[in-house]
Amino acid sequence: MEIYISNSGTKPIYAQITDQIQAAIISGTLQEGDALPSIRLLAKELRISVITTKRAYEDLEKAGFINTVPGKGCFVAKQNTALHKEETRKKVHQLLQQAVDTARTAGITPQEILAELEALLKGD
Repeated sequence: MEIYISNSGTKPIYAQITDQIQAAIISGTLQEGDALPSIRLLAKELRISVITTKRAYEDLEKAGFINTVPGKGCFVAKQNTALHKEETRKKVHQLLQQAVDTARTAGITPQEILAELEALLKGD
């Protein structure tokens, strides 16, 4: 599993780790029961604090993405795909709302917004 962190971004490192592991689980790259690197090993590989990786794993566990087995490690939990899809839909809605608000401020018409969205969906 490859995790890339950026020290120059505004997003905290623990959140970058959390987001990348969540994305790997949702996409199916990581499957139920797969073991994650230990907190110490991940911290060593990324050259960051153990506290940072611990925070990322705690957030993943609270969100239901992983389970921690004392003495054995952290594993990908059984996923509720319907819940993840709904959460993703909400994020998409928020991003689209921001785009619509920005477009309205700039005087872009609804037809132009729809045309741009259709072009994006087609991959143009």
